[in-house]
Amino acid sequence: MAYCGKKISNPFTRQTIEFVVTSKDSGGAWLEMISTWDAHSSKPAPHSHPQQEEHFKVLEGEMHILLNNKTVVLTKGNSLTIKAGTVHAMWNASGAVAKVSWQVVPALNTEYFLETGFGLAMENKVSKNGLPGILQSVLLLRKYHKEFRLSKPSYTVQDILTYILVPFALLAGKKAVYKKYID
Repeated sequence: MAYCGKKISNPFTRQTIEFVVTSKDSGGAWLEMISTWDAHSSKPAPHSHPQQEEHFKVLEGEMHILLNNKTVVLTKGNSLTIKAGTVHAMWNASGAVAKVSWQVVPALNTEYFLETGFGLAMENKVSKNGLPGILQSVLLLRKYHKEFRLSKPSYTVQDILTYILVPFALLAGKKAVYKKYID
């Protein structure tokens, strides 16, 4: 479970998150983190958060954000709010470390989603780009559909695929939540 000061890292995406205000701290109202990306971090898959708004403020360095099919560059002191349902991706394309204050409103189960994804990465259970395999991914997409959706394929196609593939993922021993990552 996330707690104030807990740090998680993904060596594949080269991102570290420190929890500042957890869902428990805010009564579920928001989640606040400090996220640090190493120079030339990986660009994540374009995605959206159907029920959550995100607020970013660059504390150090610069961040690249794919937003409305355009790349926006934020530098130190710049802020950005991404409304629920907006497709985006955020990464550090610069040669220096970037640090961002990041709020997610409401928190929902974002902490578990992040802890699970980063835990899988720390145990080398992801591909070179930091993403879990298809069977692990379908469980995460099904469990955290309120928090995270890939932009492609459509959500309807994702929903059908997860419905079909979840039994195979469970038979393969995959889980949507691993207690060892959230303890």
